[in-house]
Amino acid sequence: MAGEQMAEALLGSGKGREDLEEIRSLKQFLKHWVEENKRLWYLAGPSIFTSICRYSLGATTQVFAGHLTTLELDAVSTENMVIAGLAFGIMMGMGSALETLCGQAYGAKQLHMLGVYMQRSWVILLTACICLLPVYLFATPILRLFKQDADIAELAGRFSLYMIPQLFAYGLNFPISKFLQAQSKVMVMAVVAAIALVFHVCLSWLLIVQFKLGLVGAATSLNIAWWIVVLAQFGYIAMGYCPGAWNGFSWGAFRGLGSFAWLSIGSAIMLW
Repeated sequence: MAGEQMAEALLGSGKGREDLEEIRSLKQFLKHWVEENKRLWYLAGPSIFTSICRYSLGATTQVFAGHLTTLELDAVSTENMVIAGLAFGIMMGMGSALETLCGQAYGAKQLHMLGVYMQRSWVILLTACICLLPVYLFATPILRLFKQDADIAELAGRFSLYMIPQLFAYGLNFPISKFLQAQSKVMVMAVVAAIALVFHVCLSWLLIVQFKLGLVGAATSLNIAWWIVVLAQFGYIAMGYCPGAWNGFSWGAFRGLGSFAWLSIGSAIMLW
């Protein structure tokens, strides 16, 4: 309840808002400043924490890859920064189209459209994932084309094949994140990200350090961590914690895909 009250305060109730109250003294200014900072950090704090945890998934993999050979560490770093980095940037950019649409739908009290927009974004982003598959499948020749060391390119290409499940997790995750953010469900995202990171650290230690599974262990742990994020967030939505916004799967997701695709591409270009 406290979270809902804070969200209502952030979005405004439509009745005489204190934001419009004239400030006549330093005391009033400080009072408003503290209040506004509370509101800001209610959303910004969990959002920052979520971003740190998600970034740390890849960083943790590189740290544990330090227990492998220098060549394997270079391969993991190359895939993480170049191949996965490219996919992450494109998916995040295209998913950002939902920020405007979900914000407008939530503000207009058209909650049912949030679920439709999210599903529509899934269709677009999963199609983009399929288009990006050749980058993963032919990572080795692509890296060689850019004069990467032949041995590193070979191993990075193999690791890229192992990381294909992560690509599709990206395609599902970003629309879900924007869907939850539009409803100020940022604390849920933070908790899920923290759980995924802790699980990833433990599983990476087990697979890489204890079982000596090398690149396969690193890829397995990172893929599972990202799918935990996706499935846990969607599970929260499907269990009814977003009433009105999620009414199940809808054929409406397949309408207006052309204009939605252009909006998504435009968002990706803007972020780039």
